[in-house]
Amino acid sequence: MNSAAVAAPVTSPARASASRTPWLLSAPAFTLFACLLLVPLALTAVLSFQVFDHATGVKNSFTLAHYAAVLTDDYYHGIFWRTLWISALTTLICIVVGAPEAYVLSRMRSPWRSILLLVVLAPLLVSVVVRAFGWSMLLGPEGVVNQAMRAVGLPSMRILYTEAAVVIALVHVMLPFMVIPVWTSLQKLDPGVEDAALSLQASHFTTLRRIIFPQVLPGILSGSLIVFGLSASAFAIPGLLGGRRLKMVATVVYDEYLHELNWPLGAAIALTLLLANLVIMLSYNRVLERSYKKSLG
Repeated sequence: MNSAAVAAPVTSPARASASRTPWLLSAPAFTLFACLLLVPLALTAVLSFQVFDHATGVKNSFTLAHYAAVLTDDYYHGIFWRTLWISALTTLICIVVGAPEAYVLSRMRSPWRSILLLVVLAPLLVSVVVRAFGWSMLLGPEGVVNQAMRAVGLPSMRILYTEAAVVIALVHVMLPFMVIPVWTSLQKLDPGVEDAALSLQASHFTTLRRIIFPQVLPGILSGSLIVFGLSASAFAIPGLLGGRRLKMVATVVYDEYLHELNWPLGAAIALTLLLANLVIMLSYNRVLERSYKKSLG
C-alpha cells in the first residue's frame, strides 16, 4: 500500500458539514447586514462620483470634483475640524465623568444600584429631538440657566447656538454609551485581586492605577469608539442647538441633499466623514491596545 495514501488525511462528510455549519448559521445575519449597510454604502459611493448639474440634476458621468472640493476647500476643512474636535471633547468628558460613575455604580448595592442604573439609562428612553429641545429651553437667553445667573447677580451668557451648547447636549446624550461598557468590564473584575493589593499595603490610588484601570481599559476603549462615532455623525443636536451658522458635517450633508439637491456632493462629504472616522478610531484602538498590553506585561 502506498504510504502517501495512508498518510493523507481523510475528510469525512460529517467533518465537512461541521465546517460549513458556522457559515450557514451566519448567512442570514450577513445577508441582512449586506442589504441594510453594505448595499447602501456601495450605492452612496457610486453616487459620490457622479456629475451634478444645477439645471439638469445628477448625470451618469464619472467625476472626482466633489472629493476635490471637500479636500481643498477651507470651508469644508473648518466644518470637519469643528466636527472632529467637538466629538473628541465630548468623548473626553464622557470618559472623565462616565468611568468614575460606572465605578461608583459597580460598588453600590441594591436597590440603589438599580435606581442609579435607571437614571443613567433614562436619557435613552427619550427621543434625541425632545432632549435637544429641552436643552434649548434650558440654555436659551430666557432659559433656566440664564435666569439663575441673573438671580445671583451674574451677567447672562450666550450659550445657545454655540459650540458649548452642542458639547453639553452631546455629553448628556452619549454618557450612557460610556457608562455601560465600563460598568460591564467592572462586573468581570475579581474583587479578590483588589483586596489582595490592599492587603499588601498598596494605596487606593495604586490599586486603581495598577489593578482596576488596566482591566477596565477595554470598556473605556469600546465606550470611546461608540461615543466618538455617534458624536461625529450626530445631526439633531448640532442642527437644533448649533443653529444655521454653527454647522457640523451631518448638517452640511443634510443641506446638500435637501436644500441644494446636490446629492453627489452630499454623498462625498458623508463618505469622507466615514473614512476620517475609521482612520481615527482604528488609530485610537491600536494605541490603546498597545498601552493595554504593556500594562499587562
